[in-house]
Amino acid sequence: MPEINIEKLAKDMTGAAMGVFKEKWPSVKTYAEAEFKKLGETVIAVQKSKLAGNITEEEARLLMDMQKNAMRSVMLTVEGLGIIAVEEALNAALDVVRSTINTAVGWTIL
Repeated sequence: MPEINIEKLAKDMTGAAMGVFKEKWPSVKTYAEAEFKKLGETVIAVQKSKLAGNITEEEARLLMDMQKNAMRSVMLTVEGLGIIAVEEALNAALDVVRSTINTAVGWTIL
């Protein structure tokens, strides 16, 4: 399985989200970067669990859904950010890493 570079993953997601958040980016930057890094850590945990035979594809997908919901919740706490802006930013961020993550894990979990 290909190795995931958490820093590159987070950087790619950050670039995509920054473009959507625009002038709100300074308010959400710290939160977004931390959440994108957590997503990468979740992917690595899924990878390791799959190699050990301790997780199913459905369980992996659920873990990723939980992480996406956590990212959404954290970003919605930033004053002035609406659900549509957060959804658009998360979709943009996930779009740039979807193929990398799915390939690294060997399942379509994102």
